[in-house]
Amino acid sequence: MKLVTIGAYGFTETTFFSALQAAGVDTFCDLRWRRGVRGAEYVFANRARLERRLAELGIRYRSFRELAAPPALRQQQYAADRVEGTTKRKRLALGEAFIAGYRQQFLAAFDTRKFFEQLGSEARVVALFCVEREPAACHRSLVAEYLFQQWGPQTEVAHLRP
Repeated sequence: MKLVTIGAYGFTETTFFSALQAAGVDTFCDLRWRRGVRGAEYVFANRARLERRLAELGIRYRSFRELAAPPALRQQQYAADRVEGTTKRKRLALGEAFIAGYRQQFLAAFDTRKFFEQLGSEARVVALFCVEREPAACHRSLVAEYLFQQWGPQTEVAHLRP
């Protein structure tokens, strides 16, 4: 299995879907708490439009809200961003408190076998999606890292960037 990660920020609608197609994605996993993105330039990433376009491209859509960072944990990251003098859209890496909290609250109890079953046996190239531009600035990279650790060398991980 191949895992790719992708965020919305920095992509246009055309480049976003082209990147998914070029990577051969067949299964798209939405890891967001709220399945919308602010800003007219990112309307393509709002749930209904996103699902519709993915279906047109023959890409299965799956939502995994149970892997989304909840508001309280996101607020911790926003506080760290303020200390660093950055914003969500310009962040380059997650803070240590967020990483530790996410690993403890979500990855420690993450059932990778159940996740794989939910993907379906036909899943070959799976995209992990959230909004941040940089993989290291988003929890999707933590999920990808964990899946790689659990599934081992038969799993390839790539990060799609604008």
